[in-house]
Amino acid sequence: MTDLPRARTRPASNWSAIWVLPLIALLIGVWLGWRAYSQAGIDIQVVFPSGEGIQAGKTEVIYKGMAIGKVKALALDGSPENIGVIATVEMSKKVESQLRSNTRFWLVKPSVSLAGITGLETLVSGNYIAVSPGDGEPTLEFAALPEPPPLSDDRPGLHLTLKAERLGSLSRDTPVFYKQIQVGRVKSYALADDQTTVEVKLYIEPTYAALVRKHTRFWNASGISIDAGLSGFKLRSESLASIVAGGIAFATPEHRKQSPATDPSIPFRLYEDFESAQAGIKVLVKMTDFEGLQAGRTPVLYNGIQAGTLKALKVNDDLTGALAELTLDPRTEDFLVEGTEFWVVKPSISLAGITGIEALVKGNYIAVRPGEKGAVAKRDFSARPKAPPLNLDAPGLHLVLFSDSRGSLDVGSPILYRQLKVGSVQSVQLTRNSQQVVFGVHIEPEYTRLVNSSTRFWNASGITLKGGLSGVEVKSESLQTLLSGGIAFETENLQAPLVAGKVQRFDLYGDRDRAIQSGVAITIQLERGDGLSPGTTIRYKGLDVGTVERIQLSDDLQAIILHARVTLAVEQIVRLGTQFWVVKPQLSLAGAANLETLVSGQYLEVQPANRVGTRQTHFVALAEPPSQAVNEPGLRLVLSTTRRSSLKAGVPVTYREVPVGKVTGYELGPTADRVLIHLLVEPRYAGLVRTGSRFWNSSGIGVEAGLFKGVRVRSESLETLIEGGVAFATPEQQPLGTQAMQGQTFALFDEPQEEWLRWSPKIALPK
Repeated sequence: MTDLPRARTRPASNWSAIWVLPLIALLIGVWLGWRAYSQAGIDIQVVFPSGEGIQAGKTEVIYKGMAIGKVKALALDGSPENIGVIATVEMSKKVESQLRSNTRFWLVKPSVSLAGITGLETLVSGNYIAVSPGDGEPTLEFAALPEPPPLSDDRPGLHLTLKAERLGSLSRDTPVFYKQIQVGRVKSYALADDQTTVEVKLYIEPTYAALVRKHTRFWNASGISIDAGLSGFKLRSESLASIVAGGIAFATPEHRKQSPATDPSIPFRLYEDFESAQAGIKVLVKMTDFEGLQAGRTPVLYNGIQAGTLKALKVNDDLTGALAELTLDPRTEDFLVEGTEFWVVKPSISLAGITGIEALVKGNYIAVRPGEKGAVAKRDFSARPKAPPLNLDAPGLHLVLFSDSRGSLDVGSPILYRQLKVGSVQSVQLTRNSQQVVFGVHIEPEYTRLVNSSTRFWNASGITLKGGLSGVEVKSESLQTLLSGGIAFETENLQAPLVAGKVQRFDLYGDRDRAIQSGVAITIQLERGDGLSPGTTIRYKGLDVGTVERIQLSDDLQAIILHARVTLAVEQIVRLGTQFWVVKPQLSLAGAANLETLVSGQYLEVQPANRVGTRQTHFVALAEPPSQAVNEPGLRLVLSTTRRSSLKAGVPVTYREVPVGKVTGYELGPTADRVLIHLLVEPRYAGLVRTGSRFWNSSGIGVEAGLFKGVRVRSESLETLIEGGVAFATPEQQPLGTQAMQGQTFALFDEPQEEWLRWSPKIALPK
């Protein structure tokens, strides 16, 4: 027996730990196989026109910046068509659902062109294949695009279509500008279905989409626009980029800023240039004067501002006129109405000065004056042969002057104030009744304060000559008016009110003397105007109190109307009861009167009313001077006779061959069987006429002849022999008869009795 423990026996086992390792390896292999299977890509084939820039095992497929595939192999296309290179591309299994027939692939590589540099990132990462998912049937074979596809219409922003007559220098990615800021680009272009226009598709970034309105206009801003002429050199370009690569610009007219947003489905027109885009309303104008006009260059100006352009000019077959097609700014639409006027402005050099001088620089142009807003719209017009009479819209003061003659005044003649030119004559024409000349005058804005109701205008043309016994006076306003004519004016009171009316009206006087005289204008009607002319004076007791300014026929041609101005004793003359008559030379057997008028000319005499009456400015002149004895003091008598003989107003009434009165008039008696002769005996001699006085006709010569008495010749005096007269005698009886009363009637005998001639009463005469 020993002390050692006794061994225990156990049954032997067939399992060993070594088998764990193969099991683990098997699980890892299964996992790796599953992982390889699950992550394995999908092989597709993409046919490229060329394999340039594509490398197997390196060139990746990129979508939105992430790699979703890689080129595995490249092989030449073995088909009879031999269309290119077949790239086997392993695509991520995640995009399997996007591999459809309309999915597009294209190669992205760096590109430098006038439009700019694209694919710049490939300079670092290398070329890559871009993909754009599409719809259609699932497929694993694709044909790559030769160039990147246009932007998708689903991309946020505004997508538009433009229609152009030609493409010009536009290309894909050509920039689109707004106020020289790039706001979009050209997506693509293609011929329209009708093959007459080019359709250009644009993309406007979302930030700027609201800038495009319904009435927005697009134009080709490519390169440089040059417009050169006598007016200078004009160069226009939208930006440096558009000079190099072309571009499209757009803008919305100011008056259309509030137009609604555009409808992307409606295409816009792409204009050739900025000027064409500005073109708006088409207007046709018939012209007889079209010298110097050029289609595409001649502007249409309104007060120096361009309102349009002459687009086309077609000369008539007979070469006597032309039809001008104008394109006007849309803002003029409301003013293209009845009354709108067009005319050609070209330089004109004359003694009156140079007109249209701006046309010497910029060339002939077409001027327009709009009609009244709100009138009937019109698009066809006939141009005026010259500028319209008066442009009321021009800044400054517009006047109308009326004159009896034009003189040497013409359009462009200066308006002078203290020999300083302050305006010019704009038009010359006749009044509607062709009786006067009307001058349209424009005063420059800075001088309008010089004209008011106290202003007087006169014709300052040429030289004024005044001659008389005292010498000759020569006067001219200025050298300019001496050559070309002119109008001068003075204003008596600069604080006087303005003349009422939109266009102020004034008379144009023949000279300064007639213009500056004050007074009141009157009219005098005469049967005849013999010897009268503008400038004829109006006199009262030898003093000049007025002047005739102009003469005209009455409307019925039956009378002469004198337009005169009273400058002295105005209040006494211009009232009811005043009388006018013509003073002219008189020659007769009785003598000569008014002989001074043979030298000075006839004049008008005026007899103011003897009492206050209502104001009157129109008068009818007397055919003969009125009797001056009406208001003279003295004894008034009436003689009754069977015939007037040679008696007339003014012949003397004598007493002992001494004149003591005069005949003041004559008339038929109430029953026409007698002639009544009216006498006026001077107050000092009134006492010589008594109830027994005898009156006889002392006119002519009394002859008595007899066989035994011989011949006896009798005459009161040489004066009565020539002009006639009335004589009277008073009896010597005592006491003397009573003194004759006012208006008493006496008989008028043909000849005196011997006894009457011997009467010689002593009658005291007052001192």
